[in-house]
Amino acid sequence: MRNQEVVAICACGVIVGCASEPAIDPGGRASEDQLAIISVPARGPLPELIVAERGGFIPEGVEYDMANERLLTGSLSEGSIYQLHNDGRMSEVVVDVELVSSVGIEVDETRNRLLVANADRSVFESGGTGQAKLGVYNLATSERIAMIDLAATVGDVPEGPTHFANDVAVADNGTAYITDTRMNVIYEVTLDYEASVLHRFNDGGAGPNGIVHHPGGYLLIARGETLWKVPTDDTSISSEVTLREPVTGQDGMVWSARRLVIVSNDANRVVALTSQDDWISAEVEAVGTYEDQATTAAVVGDEIYVVHPHFGDEDPPSVERVELQ
Repeated sequence: MRNQEVVAICACGVIVGCASEPAIDPGGRASEDQLAIISVPARGPLPELIVAERGGFIPEGVEYDMANERLLTGSLSEGSIYQLHNDGRMSEVVVDVELVSSVGIEVDETRNRLLVANADRSVFESGGTGQAKLGVYNLATSERIAMIDLAATVGDVPEGPTHFANDVAVADNGTAYITDTRMNVIYEVTLDYEASVLHRFNDGGAGPNGIVHHPGGYLLIARGETLWKVPTDDTSISSEVTLREPVTGQDGMVWSARRLVIVSNDANRVVALTSQDDWISAEVEAVGTYEDQATTAAVVGDEIYVVHPHFGDEDPPSVERVELQ
């Protein structure tokens, strides 16, 4: 999810699009071997490139719903969640008047939920205050389960606060974590839909963007050129991950096998990182490139697909498979 104020940013995940790593024993810590995701192929391969039938909806977030075998996107300009079919047709999946700008989206198949980071892109265009909400929907029926006002949980706010809910990740226990790029915070939402601020970055750095949950008990957060490790049980020991090679414009992130795949929205590439020391540091293992700007990614079987939103024109957005080399 883009972090530039001239256009609407972002998410995830998705993640985001952001895909969770496989579950482990809640009492243990994950080894790298436990991070290998079992590939679940789509029903028939997706095309290498899918071009939407129309433009203007600006799909900043993308996710693959394995349970229903469909590719989902958000919409910065319209709010609705769409299914993007292989031939470019679009079907509305979630329509909700409270969805202003759907940014990062996350499928929680275990609990039959779709989670949506609900923002307002006007904060980057007309000086509005923005918003930070989390929409939760039944994955099968699209019925709303909850709409949580995350911004209401922030105390000691500065004068004239602004918000932008950017990306969302779900832990193995169902707890959701959402980044707010403008407020520089991470929210936590329990399975009972009780929200609180988990962590606030006070270092003056870039606002948090893409987010993934690691079953070892921490979050990995994209912040501009930096990647952060934030333990969920003690955020006071949060630390910057040492990157052996710079990764600029970090946006959406997903897990693919043992690798953390980050979309670099200013360099037209995706970067796959691995770590040998529990994400104290990380190194680049593979890179994939593309032509048009992308923001987030989805894992489809063994493949990585990125979404091209077309922020600055009315050309139809697209989703493209990227080869990592």
